[in-house]
Amino acid sequence: MTKVVFFFFTFLLTLNPAFSDSLSQPLIRLETTTSTENSGLLRYLLPQFEKDTGYTVHTIAVGTGKALRMGRDGDVDVLLVHARSAENQFIKDGYGVERFAVMMNDFIIVGPNNDPANLANAKTATDAFKRIAASKARFISRGDNSGTHTKELTVWKSAQINPKIMGNKQHWYIEAGQGMGKVLQMTGEMDAYTLTDRGTWLAYVTKLPLSISFQGDTNLFNPYGIIAVSPQKYPDVNNRGANALIKWIMSNKGQKLIGDFRIAGKVLFKPTATSLARANQRVSQ
Repeated sequence: MTKVVFFFFTFLLTLNPAFSDSLSQPLIRLETTTSTENSGLLRYLLPQFEKDTGYTVHTIAVGTGKALRMGRDGDVDVLLVHARSAENQFIKDGYGVERFAVMMNDFIIVGPNNDPANLANAKTATDAFKRIAASKARFISRGDNSGTHTKELTVWKSAQINPKIMGNKQHWYIEAGQGMGKVLQMTGEMDAYTLTDRGTWLAYVTKLPLSISFQGDTNLFNPYGIIAVSPQKYPDVNNRGANALIKWIMSNKGQKLIGDFRIAGKVLFKPTATSLARANQRVSQ
């Protein structure tokens, strides 16, 4: 039997030399957000991780809501997302092992250069949204249950405005059901406002007839966390690979690379991993 197995593997390697690479470089399925993908961060980080560890990472970029659903279905090994309350519930329900802080940026409101809703004089994000509604200026929503969409709905709630009722009726609120890059493109084409993470904005700014209309509210801070899908819930997940990615991205090298990532000289993400020792203690290779 041992000889049969040996010759079978030899036959596979003869037909397809890449088969040996798949054995030495196990695949990690990373579910992440469109913001980390659109900004170019992962194209910058992951080749270095793969070089350092021998793993191969397959990235799926969707909204945070869909990412967490795929995690609940056991379709991925690790998540890099940004919707803290939903992340906490994911772990509480037993689908994730533990959340580790990785980095943060912030949300901003961008819009037409002539600023028809006068957001330049807004004091808070809530005030800015009230001005958009009062002026009936167009607003493009992600409308996709992403982390950005979740934050947007939180701001509308604080403004005591239901945009789906008021905005749809008055034809100024549009739900795109798209990722951040496409929503920014739509916003520029429709002379509208939208809420975006700063990273994606910096990646697209030179292509858009838009400018930052409002920024700086601490309620618009945008933290990202990384979570391994539970091997107890789904024994077939690549928990070893997920843990290797978590430890690497939280390491001094991973955090420095995040902090060094720039577009046009501007920093996109601030590294926030402060629990590396705890992660090394709890996460095993």
